[in-house]
Amino acid sequence: MQVEDLLGQIRSYHPGADTVLIRSAWQYAEWAHREQKRKSGDPYFIHPASVAGVIATLRLDAASVCAGLLHDVLEDTPVTSSDLEREFGREIATLVDGVTKLGKVNFGSREDRQAESFRKMVVAMAQDIRVLLVKLCDRLDNMRTLDHMKEESQERIAQETMDIYAPLANRLGIQRVKSELEDLSFRYLQPGPYREITQKLYKSQKERDRYIDGVCKTLSSRLAEHHFGSEVTGRAKHVYSIWRKMQEQNADVESLFDVLAFRVCVESVADCYAVLGVVHSRWTPVPGRFKDYIALPKPNMYQSLHTAVLGPGGQRIEIQIRTHEMHRVAEHGVAAHWRYKERTGGVDPRDAERFGWLRQLADHQSNLRDPAEFLESVKIDLFPEEVYVFTPKGDVKTLPRGATPVDLAFDIHSDVGFRCTGAKANGQIVPLRYKLRNGDVVEILTSPNHVPSKDWLDFVATARAKSRIRGYFRQEQRQKSVNLGRELLETELHAAGVSFTRVWRDEAELRRLCEELRQGSSEELLLAVGYGKLDAHKVAELIRSRGPTPGEVPKALRPGPIEQLVRKVTRKDQGGIKVSGVDDVLVRYARCCNPLPGDAIIGFITRGRGVTVHRRECTKAFDTDPERRIEVSWDSKAKVSRPVQLKVVTANKPGILATVSQTFSAQKLNISEANCRAEDDDRACNVFTFTVSDLTQLRTVMKALEKVSGVVSVERV
Repeated sequence: MQVEDLLGQIRSYHPGADTVLIRSAWQYAEWAHREQKRKSGDPYFIHPASVAGVIATLRLDAASVCAGLLHDVLEDTPVTSSDLEREFGREIATLVDGVTKLGKVNFGSREDRQAESFRKMVVAMAQDIRVLLVKLCDRLDNMRTLDHMKEESQERIAQETMDIYAPLANRLGIQRVKSELEDLSFRYLQPGPYREITQKLYKSQKERDRYIDGVCKTLSSRLAEHHFGSEVTGRAKHVYSIWRKMQEQNADVESLFDVLAFRVCVESVADCYAVLGVVHSRWTPVPGRFKDYIALPKPNMYQSLHTAVLGPGGQRIEIQIRTHEMHRVAEHGVAAHWRYKERTGGVDPRDAERFGWLRQLADHQSNLRDPAEFLESVKIDLFPEEVYVFTPKGDVKTLPRGATPVDLAFDIHSDVGFRCTGAKANGQIVPLRYKLRNGDVVEILTSPNHVPSKDWLDFVATARAKSRIRGYFRQEQRQKSVNLGRELLETELHAAGVSFTRVWRDEAELRRLCEELRQGSSEELLLAVGYGKLDAHKVAELIRSRGPTPGEVPKALRPGPIEQLVRKVTRKDQGGIKVSGVDDVLVRYARCCNPLPGDAIIGFITRGRGVTVHRRECTKAFDTDPERRIEVSWDSKAKVSRPVQLKVVTANKPGILATVSQTFSAQKLNISEANCRAEDDDRACNVFTFTVSDLTQLRTVMKALEKVSGVVSVERV
């Protein structure tokens, strides 16, 4: 793309855009990246220029286009935010800074850096949604050019895109960006199924095109007879959505329903409902497949009527009916609501309330100290499907599909959540695990003395509920540790002939003690003793002897970073793990996630049992207090073999198990246990237990299994 092409595209929808500013940003970015190359060997500036082109297709303002051109200069060049503000003004500098990753800040791991980068972006995009729009365009161009990255990087970036950026595009209502991100991610995450579906779609394209053309002509002529001014189009659904339907319906592409979708655009809302009647009079509707998103729009502003009918040849097809304005919003989402002001921009205030979820994300980032837990909460909040329920007063509440009465209680207020004892749905008592359904009228039952149950974490679906419940039990755990620390220290002081009460009443002496032990307060001191971070006996000895001069940490309490934290054991117990650089501590692996060498891991101090190692994405790890978190890493010198389980879903046919077993043997892996059962006449679920040396070996066997004919899916248990 050349600068004149970009400017021409922008003038077509925004004649008053500041093209001088855009041209200046083009030249500045081209100069800043002049010595850089992409992995493909192409000049780096091709990327920001392409990002600016994607932004222009969303019809955004001049500041957004400039931010797209400049989005990498802070991270990849010596240019500073002050330089950008001086050259292009505060607005553009703020947008670029919001998109920029925290590449120059040292974090404990790549996962922490990813989470903190996203945390920073959430704060910025809550203030200005254009930050997120520019970031989505950046990610889309990166996904389009992912071929030149290493395979490991391709999988990591594709998974992040599928987990976060595609749902974000969906939340913003930008359907075409969401669909393309999903397809590109699917291509790298599931190359076998992706290739199979695309090949079958290609082979049947001519037949499909004829069918689509016939339906469009029939529908157009029928609507013309009823004097509707309409535009009818048809298409095959995108690859990832077809694959999801294959999983849901347990079918292959050839026998799949709903692969084709048709769209009818008309002038008014009244016409939408009238056209629906014409469609149903021409083709038989499929029961239970009608959805009215006009009367009840999705949270991302999407509006349309959806119906499924038995079309020509008895083939089931989906038809969407909407106005031209609704279609514009469906394609461009929040970008369709942009107001063009010189050097300013924003969302129409009438639509601002639709983006309350952005404010919720910003609230989460301020409440959650653990970056990994914040990232987990983001994924939950971006859950792509919603369920609509009503309160007894008639208020509509939107929750993620799979939400329970407990989620609704916390959505109403934290106090309601904590005091929730039961619920009624449509007048009937339902369990707290009950999955809410569209249209349910839900009443929450409470008791003033009730406290939450830790079991709730097993079934709640919203980030708000999870974080509030975890916070409650962390506080409870914290108080127990404070009480334990008090008991331990009181016992040791009593043995040393010192009054605990006298020490704790002497504020000056207590303040000095906290300073010497590097604790912020007396409560934190007791907490450190309760957790095992400080040795109660040595603290008592320090108090008894009145310690050294103020400000100097006693030698007895100035060891390596782990010696006061956990019980030391012999090297044979380390299990291939290094804890904060020390390799002689008691380590055990969490059974809930069963980490393998190569997995991103995190450790948690467990009193009397050393350090428990979890995979970083393990949800059970989030239930522990972040103050007990400690950095751990795999010892590259140690040879560790760990058991792992794979769930392999296959076609239920003779010989498939033998083929799968041969695949394990070909990878020189021995199956120690197998649990195989037929789910129905067509599919079987098989769980294999075996031992591998690291994550690379596991990924190799998973890819080999995915290539086996008859294998539907492979996933780690």
